[in-house]
Amino acid sequence: MGLFDAAGLSLFCVTGATKALAFDVGAVQAVLLGAITAVGGGMLRDILMRDIPTVLRRELYAVPALVGAAIIVVASMLGRQSPAMAITAAAVCFLVRTAGMRYDLGLPTAPSESDKPDE
Repeated sequence: MGLFDAAGLSLFCVTGATKALAFDVGAVQAVLLGAITAVGGGMLRDILMRDIPTVLRRELYAVPALVGAAIIVVASMLGRQSPAMAITAAAVCFLVRTAGMRYDLGLPTAPSESDKPDE
């Protein structure tokens, strides 16, 4: 399931950013819309499955989507928007997500109450 999730995340971040650029939004907005499109689909899936959304856990999830969408936006700004760049952006997003899953990479989280020393 993890590989299909990573593939879906990759495709949706590229599609969201590309669609945002088609509507002439700014660069930052296009990156954010690409990431929101990708992460939103995963959240909806997790909620329907009655699971904690992946984006709310420690795993790398939103970061790969932001990276993939940023590649699309930078390519567009440089005039290099092509199917090859879309595939490259999706591949980078996919690789970052799968590397995060494989090597248990994640973002730092706030300490929980059980992690705090007793006073």
